[in-house]
Amino acid sequence: MAGALPEVGNGTVRSPFTPEEHRRIDAAIATIEQSTTADLDLMVTRASDRYSLYPLLWAGFGALLVAGLAALFRPDLNGRTVILIQSLALLVLTPLCDWMPIRLWLVPKHVKHAHARQLAHREFDAHFAGGKANREHILFFVSFGEHYVEIIADHDTHARVPKDVWNKVVGDFTAAVTVGHVADGLLTAIESCGAILKAHYPRIGEDPHGR
Repeated sequence: MAGALPEVGNGTVRSPFTPEEHRRIDAAIATIEQSTTADLDLMVTRASDRYSLYPLLWAGFGALLVAGLAALFRPDLNGRTVILIQSLALLVLTPLCDWMPIRLWLVPKHVKHAHARQLAHREFDAHFAGGKANREHILFFVSFGEHYVEIIADHDTHARVPKDVWNKVVGDFTAAVTVGHVADGLLTAIESCGAILKAHYPRIGEDPHGR
């Protein structure tokens, strides 16, 4: 129930939602939870990790490369000058590599997806650690920095719903993001997850078919 997202906006990891869209999303979740005994949670994050090691590694490698090229093309340079060039290159490259869009670009895709998945499952597990162990639960998780989306459901809910249904929710959201309709896609995904919960766990007195 995981998928890869395309670039959002200009490729940065700023929030793609306006305050009005935030209100619509919160209202949609609240409405769903009023009609089901289950819980629907949403987590949207800019990035799932800081990946602090990668900027340092790449900046250090870049500084060594610059110093090596300088020594190669200017063999008359003394060791002190080469070290100075390396230090200056490191000073320039470190903040450049630490800029979030470049930092995320430096991290291998499989590492980013692994970190995003770990964060999603930690968030899902935290729900049960909060004293809701007996409640059915769906988490819709989106990490824009890693271009990653996943739906996680408790065991009972997962078993009741065909895999194709989950895949369609993820696919519809990904398609909406592709054309720039991020908030609308998220609202549709919330409604789809809500329909699953209301169909299987309606609140007493509620018609699961909305009649």
